Parts: sequence; C-alpha cells; structure tokens
Amino acid sequence: MSDVKVRLVNVVKEFPSQEKSGQTRAVDGISFDIYDGEFFAMLGPSGCGKTTTLRMIAGFEQPTSGEIILDGVPMQGVPAFQRPVNTVFQDYVLFPHMTVLQNVMFGLQMAKVPQAEARRRAQDALDLVRLPKVAERKPRELSGGQQQRVALARALVNRPSVLLLDEPLGALDLKLRREMQVELKAMQTELGITFVYVTHDQEEALTMADRIAVMAGGHVLQIGTPSAIYETPNSRFVADFIGETNFLEAQLVRRQGAEGIVALDDDTQVRVALPERGISDDQLVTLAIRPERLVIQPYNSAPPLPDGWEEVVGHVGQVQYIGTDMRYYVRIGGHHVRVRAQNATAATAHLIREREVVRLRWQRDNARLLIQ
Repeated sequence: MSDVKVRLVNVVKEFPSQEKSGQTRAVDGISFDIYDGEFFAMLGPSGCGKTTTLRMIAGFEQPTSGEIILDGVPMQGVPAFQRPVNTVFQDYVLFPHMTVLQNVMFGLQMAKVPQAEARRRAQDALDLVRLPKVAERKPRELSGGQQQRVALARALVNRPSVLLLDEPLGALDLKLRREMQVELKAMQTELGITFVYVTHDQEEALTMADRIAVMAGGHVLQIGTPSAIYETPNSRFVADFIGETNFLEAQLVRRQGAEGIVALDDDTQVRVALPERGISDDQLVTLAIRPERLVIQPYNSAPPLPDGWEEVVGHVGQVQYIGTDMRYYVRIGGHHVRVRAQNATAATAHLIREREVVRLRWQRDNARLLIQ
C-alpha cells in the first residue's frame, strides 16, 4: 500500500456567498495522499467540506485553486466521465424501469462494451456483492440493503481505480448499517480497490477505515489510523468528535521532566504526560480522559494505587444501567465526570450507588493534556 492513488495539494474550493459580494470557502487549502488499496475515510460534521472534497476528486466540482492528482495524472480540466473513479451516493439512483442486471450493465453499455461481455461482467459484479439471484428483479422488489449492493455492483463493474462513497449507508436502519459496514470492509479487502469514504458517523469510520481524515471548517485537523485518532487526538475538537471524552479544565503547576503536575482545583492535583512543545508553566490546559478508561471503586474498599496510576475522589450523582455497562456521573470539585464500567457479571451491576463517595482511577498514559 505504498503507491499514491489520490493526491490533493493545497486544494481550495470557494462558492459564491449569499451576500452581494464575496466568496464562501468550503475547503481551505487541504493536502493529503491516499494510497493504493487503502480504505480512507473523510469524517466530520455537516458543512465541514468532506462531500465537497469528494465531489472535486470525482470531477463534479472543480477546485478554485490547488491540484488533484489521480494515478499520477493531474486532473485539472478532466471531466468526471474521463476520470478513473466511480461514485456511490446515499441516494442509489437506480433506474426503476430496468432490471437489476440492466442497471449494473448500463455503464458498460454506454462505454460500448460488447453485450455478451457486459452481461458476464455485470453478473460477476452481482456475485461479488452476494446478490446472484436477483438479476431479473426490479429495484422496487429489493430491500434497502439489496439496493445499496446493486449500486455498489454498478460502480464496481467499470473496474474503477478508486471508488468514492458519499455516505452510502445513511438511508439504512441501524442494524443493517452495521451489517453493511462489515460487508463493505470485507469487499474492499477482497477487491484491493482504493475506497474513499465520506461519513459523519464516527463508528463507520472507526469500523472500516485504514486511515481517517477528521475535518472541520474546511480544514483537515488530523489524519491517522483509527486507533491513533482515538487514542491520541491532537485537539479538543477531535477528542470530542471521536467517541466520548471528559474534558477537565486545569492549570499546569510545574514540570517534572516529560511530565507535569496539573491542578484540577485547590485540593486536587494529578500527574500527566506533557505535549512535546507549546506549553508553559501556569498555563491553562484541558485534561482529556475517556469514560471507559476510568476505574470507579468504593472509597473505603479500594486496593492500593498501583504505580503509574492517578486517583481523584468524587461523589456519585446519577447512575444508569445500560445492560452491557453502567454509566456513572461523578462530581469532582467543580468538575462533572462520566464513567463507563462494563457489567462483567450481574453481581457487579449495582455495587456503587448514588451519593456514594468513590475513588476514580486511571493509568497515567490514558489521560491526554490538550492546550486551550
């Protein structure tokens, strides 16, 4: 996975503003590479620029400035139908009057592929998406998940170098969406085709992608593997957007080598690893800790604190039973902290109750210091 399939270099996209003059910048100077055989996700909230970026790669929009390169060839001025990509949208846009097989064959027929070869390739594509027996049905006779697979087959039958997917699972119910996440990733692995996937759903990105680009306000904030994005977010936005995070406002009291002592309030100080640069003594900072990385224990029966761990004392507010786990809302001075504890056995579900005094503990490397 070393060859670059898609390269964006300082890409900017502006649209006319609703005001009488001026431009709205939807994409603001982004640059990154996508590699051969990679499942690459662009993740972010509505309006962050991810779909506009995908449309520029596809050729449906032209950059205001910057360069898009596919398979080493600059795409400036190259129309969408001449690019080595195909796109699957959330709205599958299947032709209702055609059979499934005719829908899949349509692009091949437009490309003047001989009828027999087009039929064979279309049937092979249906076999690939595990729909070998629906060729003669009409789209209205299929479920949403089956229609989504037909749209994938229609895109894959042209053998694109890169497959672009714009929130293709958004119209499916939760259970089917999760099933299709597994199917899509297995299909991409089997085919070895580069997938570029746009989504606002963090679970989709974490489940399927080899790398994720987190976007906001037309910028790429961080690119990395799912584990790197989740475990080591480089900003409060990324930490908050990917998963659940407690943000505790604090102040750096003093440095001790690569670590620092931060004060959560007048009575509570903890040790945390320092960022490599950009921080000074007495600076206001944010301590970020995932709820599932906190260990909650009764105050009077907790074992000794292991080396490399930190501890604070708090009071339990609300307790929620979620089945697979418990959710605790704990007050630590002026901070409110969420804790998730898995229900390993039925007996552990109700060990800690509301208004109880507890110890919250975490391994030191599970907390991250973010500069405000």
